[in-house]
Amino acid sequence: MSTYRILTLNIHKGFSMSNHRFTLEKIRTCLRESKANIVFLQEVVGENLKHREKIPTWPDSNQMEFLADSVWEHYAYGKNAIYQHGHHGNAILSEMPFLNWQNINISCLSFSQRGILHGKTSENVHLLCVHMGLFEKERRLQIKQVVEYIQTKIPSHEPLILAGDFNDWRLGCHHYLQQELQLTEAHLTAQGALARTYPARFPLLKMDRIYQRGFQVKQSQVLQGNGWQVMSDHRALLTELELS
Repeated sequence: MSTYRILTLNIHKGFSMSNHRFTLEKIRTCLRESKANIVFLQEVVGENLKHREKIPTWPDSNQMEFLADSVWEHYAYGKNAIYQHGHHGNAILSEMPFLNWQNINISCLSFSQRGILHGKTSENVHLLCVHMGLFEKERRLQIKQVVEYIQTKIPSHEPLILAGDFNDWRLGCHHYLQQELQLTEAHLTAQGALARTYPARFPLLKMDRIYQRGFQVKQSQVLQGNGWQVMSDHRALLTELELS
């Protein structure tokens, strides 16, 4: 496969921004309509016993399998936040099989569990899904771990996509990634600016990113209309990349 349609979205555990509506079915419909062949997701619930009892439309399987159903045959889940009644984390859905995948703990605070979900596809493309912390000091420590992991674990000549919710409204992570890894951000390349993706109804903050190396950026857009602005607290970012 030479053309990659990459989508990243923080699904807010399957709820609208106000938490008043369970929107997982709508999220699945919109993800399918995007025609993305690789999807990076954050705040995906692996299990929640409380919601399972109270919400009639809660999926029988976990949220990752529900969203992937019959479209993305290959998927990986990284359990990060664990609590008494369940857990949630990052997920990657892919049309291509994984050669391997693993979840790396980059938590810096006891009350904020974070990880890097790293999968390598059958085409030797590295996919890394992240959800960075809310505090700037936390993010500084985490982005250093991300950079060190990429530098030591991924050969510099192999193509790479790093995507997710960076919570990086002050751009510290962005500048550090560019300085240390020379990664390019897809929306910045295509549109001349980082994408505004939060809050979903009236996006002001540049939170969600798709960084890459080894590809040519063909286009990038923040998805609008058809419910994208009400199904989560973030907007989805969709990019088309061509393998160099």
